[in-house]
Amino acid sequence: MATFSSDTRPIIGRGPSLAARFILLAAASIGLMVADHRYDYLNHVRQVVSSGVYPIQWLVDAPFRLSRWATEGVADREQLRVENTRLATQLRDAKIDLQRLAALTEENRRLRELGDAASVVSGRRAIAQIMSVDLDPLRHRVLLNKGQSDGVFKGQPVLDAQGVFGQITQVGRYTSQAIMISDPEHSIPVRVNRSGLRTIAEGTGNLNKLNLPFLTGEADVKVGDLLIASGLGGVFPPGYPVAEISRVERNPADTFATVEAKPLARLDRDYEVVLLWYKAPAVEPATDKVAPTAASSSSAARAARSSTSVSGASTASSSSPSNSSSPASASTSSTASATTSSSSVSNPTAATP
Repeated sequence: MATFSSDTRPIIGRGPSLAARFILLAAASIGLMVADHRYDYLNHVRQVVSSGVYPIQWLVDAPFRLSRWATEGVADREQLRVENTRLATQLRDAKIDLQRLAALTEENRRLRELGDAASVVSGRRAIAQIMSVDLDPLRHRVLLNKGQSDGVFKGQPVLDAQGVFGQITQVGRYTSQAIMISDPEHSIPVRVNRSGLRTIAEGTGNLNKLNLPFLTGEADVKVGDLLIASGLGGVFPPGYPVAEISRVERNPADTFATVEAKPLARLDRDYEVVLLWYKAPAVEPATDKVAPTAASSSSAARAARSSTSVSGASTASSSSPSNSSSPASASTSSTASATTSSSSVSNPTAATP
């Protein structure tokens, strides 16, 4: 009877051992890595493998792409509208905040310019805001938010960051009205900064033009000359810029030249102005030492009247014995009357009792 024999030796023990296999595979891996790193041998292999694997990757990612497309495709239209409205509101608020920031930046710049411009003028100063502008095109007046309660007074000078703006004409309790230098009713004494020539600049009703009507054809003035406040009259501080000569025309047949200037103040763009408490230096009036005073004239008149009265009394007493002295008495009386009359005409104050 035939029998089958079996090998009872373990199969795992056949061939190389596990340690030998591990060392062999590890050495092969290290060799491949070194070769790929130094000589880039496996780049072509990777490209081929990547091309072969791409369809599998696309199939694996297809369900996820389909899910996203379905979610976006079936999104609620009302939700999209609400989202759009919310984003539009946020954008509008952001723009408004940005505009406000720009306005604050510009206001800060203007205030710094006003402070720097007014710092050259000694004395108290305050910044006032323009509340309204006169709608009459020929009346260049503005309403300020400072009044009598703030110490504003009539005739007070008003400046801006560039030059002379005008002066106060009316003062209320909490507001005041200022007239610009371009108003036809306003005049300001100025001086040509280059030559020192003094003259007067008058408003023309045009915000960009002043007239200098009192300059002769030989006056030392030319286009581009700077006009500054002369300080005459004690209203505006001397040396502050007013305008710049923009036109000079000389006609030999005319006595006076045609001279125009452009104000340096931003009359049509200012939002804030500076009020100055400028105190002009006190000037004592000149005293004429030759002319007699009213008191001396009065004393002379009294002395003339007294002498006339005495002469008249003596003449009357001497004429009582004889009538022949009457002509002399009449002559003396007429002389005294003439003396008194001449004293009264020459000095009316002295003749007042």
